[in-house]
Amino acid sequence: MIKVEIKTTQNRYPVYLRQGILPLTGRFLRGCFSPCPVLLITDRNVFGHYGEICRKSLLQEGFKPIVAVVEGGEKDKSLKSASKLYSYAMEEGLDRKSVVLALGGGVTGDLAGFVAATYMRGLPFVQVPTTLLAMVDSSVGGKVAVNHPRGKNMIGAFYQPSLVLADPVVLKTLPQREFTAGLAELIKYGIILDKSLFRQFEHFALTCNKQPQEGQESIFLQLNNTFTLLRFIAKAVLIKGRVVAQDEKENGLRRILNFGHTFGHALEMATSYEYYLHGEAVAVGMIAATRLAARLKILGEKTAERILALLFRLNPPPPPPGLTAESVLNALPADKKKEGRELVFILPSAIGKTTVCKSPPVEELSAAINEYLKN
Repeated sequence: MIKVEIKTTQNRYPVYLRQGILPLTGRFLRGCFSPCPVLLITDRNVFGHYGEICRKSLLQEGFKPIVAVVEGGEKDKSLKSASKLYSYAMEEGLDRKSVVLALGGGVTGDLAGFVAATYMRGLPFVQVPTTLLAMVDSSVGGKVAVNHPRGKNMIGAFYQPSLVLADPVVLKTLPQREFTAGLAELIKYGIILDKSLFRQFEHFALTCNKQPQEGQESIFLQLNNTFTLLRFIAKAVLIKGRVVAQDEKENGLRRILNFGHTFGHALEMATSYEYYLHGEAVAVGMIAATRLAARLKILGEKTAERILALLFRLNPPPPPPGLTAESVLNALPADKKKEGRELVFILPSAIGKTTVCKSPPVEELSAAINEYLKN
């Protein structure tokens, strides 16, 4: 078992990584809480695979699991969904000694965390991520939120979990597309902070003898269910933990974790959250941000080519029919990371290093987007 301690200015909590840890969820909760009601929030698909395993584990340790099954997907991450969960919690009599547990991917974790942060001014919160993206990114760091029609994650809080349990075994049932989307967030850490991790991914890609063609699987799917993947997940959690420890509320250093997200969120919004998985949008966003950095002479051409070559091995989705540079540009101002009227982009300046770029020329933004739309 791998344990990573996340330390913030207000508290600390463990992240446990272990194959087969899911059936032990109740035992690990028992180490943190006395038996109490647990609002187990999950989506239909995840509940079908793992809901009963988690529920029985809680029962065995004396907890009272109260299961709330949501539809899942970005459109379910809303104030309307949160309101339904508040009502259910009230009906079931949850009080301040109760616990909220998120069993699922990033959307479920964000929604459940938002409910935990706001119900009765805050209940203890546990993350049990079931997607690669959630394991390496969204389950750690305490960002919880719901979407608003005018912007993604616009309503939320910084609310740290009490415990995170990640079981790589569950990734066996993760759709290939979801797995690849999670790899985008994993590779992000190598680009922005850890050139050694980047080289490891680069080496893995080079040792695979096929370049994916359109419609084919990413070569990184070969990582699934290997010990190498577990080490990569642990490395990402460790990196993010160090960043969060230094800047819990994104006043400075933590902004670098948004590499690819400004473009990515705009792509999601411009397509009404119906075309891209979040990780796919981030992958395309990282490609656009890398091209923008090269166009602005922030990043050397050869380094840009290395980063782009690795990202293209993820085989990101082509643009949907009808998507225009104008629609993406119009969605950019909705980004919550902007400062006043200035758009803020995190751009790579070298492998393992980034810089903050505020309000780059619109023609350069348009060119970076059009490169994706045309290629």
